[in-house]
Amino acid sequence: MMWIVMAIVIWAAGWWLNVVLSNGPASDRVWVRVVVPAIFGLTIVIVWELLVRGFEVNPVILPAPSAVVARLMSEGPMLWADFQQTVLKGALSGYIAGTLAAFGVAVLADRSAFLTRGILPVGSFMAALPIVGTAPILVKWLGSGWESKAAVVAVMVFFPILVNTVAGLKDTSVMQRDLMRTYAAGYWATLFKLRLPAAMPFIFNGLKIGTTLALIGAIVAEFFGSPTVGMGFRISTSFGQLALDLVWAEIVVAALAGSAFYGVMTWIEKRVTFWHPSQR
Repeated sequence: MMWIVMAIVIWAAGWWLNVVLSNGPASDRVWVRVVVPAIFGLTIVIVWELLVRGFEVNPVILPAPSAVVARLMSEGPMLWADFQQTVLKGALSGYIAGTLAAFGVAVLADRSAFLTRGILPVGSFMAALPIVGTAPILVKWLGSGWESKAAVVAVMVFFPILVNTVAGLKDTSVMQRDLMRTYAAGYWATLFKLRLPAAMPFIFNGLKIGTTLALIGAIVAEFFGSPTVGMGFRISTSFGQLALDLVWAEIVVAALAGSAFYGVMTWIEKRVTFWHPSQR
């Protein structure tokens, strides 16, 4: 009973502190915008720990955060090897390949009305395909190494980035394009000096969507075939062994990696599109 009362008290205290900081005179300060979500997340973790202890939850069903942290500390080298296999090899390489391919096809489609009309509906259709349907096919074709995971990621990020890039390249007014023609600017000069800068908010929207899809695709693809390393492999085998603390440790690593990847892309976006109203 004591654990449950402590959980209620800590949750109420954290809630009260966040309300005070969010509505206080310093609510617009950078440190407040950092501290408020940190307090909220820490409160959830502490309450989780206390409720698991208070209700004596079986660790096979839901391990305590302290058990997850202990796994993170004891299995550091293995988690790092899984991170390298899944994130650095599978997700990152597939993300780069899919992004470059999407940009290339977007420029080709921009120069051809026929390709634009044909690719965008196909892109919407392919983006809607479930990863659990395409991943086993690509793993079967390309083997169980990281190359097949990179291919899955490339397919997943290709179409969102393509659709956003094509839409962004169309986001210039007739007056702007006419002005470039009065300066005798050809297609490539107009593309690099007018249309690509104007398309950057759209492009970064696709890139940020791709950051989340990349990690999901790499992990899910490892469920269908992988060497004895990788986040998806470890989650699958650990779940079968009822080692839920190790499963949660992998989830924590994946969440941190995905958040960092998204954060880096947002940081780049703010410096590239500083002129856009959304960044002011």
